[in-house]
Amino acid sequence: QVQLVESGGGLVQPGGSLRLSCVASGFSAGYYAIGWFRQAPGKEREGVACTGNGDTYYSDAAKDRFTFSRDNTGNMVYLQMNSLEPEDTAVYYCAAAWARRSRPLYSERSAYFLDPNKYDVWGQGTQVTVSS
Repeated sequence: QVQLVESGGGLVQPGGSLRLSCVASGFSAGYYAIGWFRQAPGKEREGVACTGNGDTYYSDAAKDRFTFSRDNTGNMVYLQMNSLEPEDTAVYYCAAAWARRSRPLYSERSAYFLDPNKYDVWGQGTQVTVSS
């Protein structure tokens, strides 16, 4: 059974750090892309950091503060989040895509891989709250 399970969320003060983890299981044939998304109350789900096609893509909000990584097996993915701000408060999800759905132009790849609609399997999410 394919499954993604996130952990590592919690309450942190502004300027603090958190490291989220995601365990990917059941992907016997691998996946095309995997990444982190978030959804704040009243807002749409958005891409944070995703990898696919040999590259890693970050949202503007995540650049220079968040770092995506995964182990050699691809079964563990991480999101190191530094300099957290109250605006980062959200439920963070890990998601994986089975296959490419279209062939984006090079200039469109970031938007493609950060689009939640391109992903098929989702974890249950982990809450991150940034507050003093």
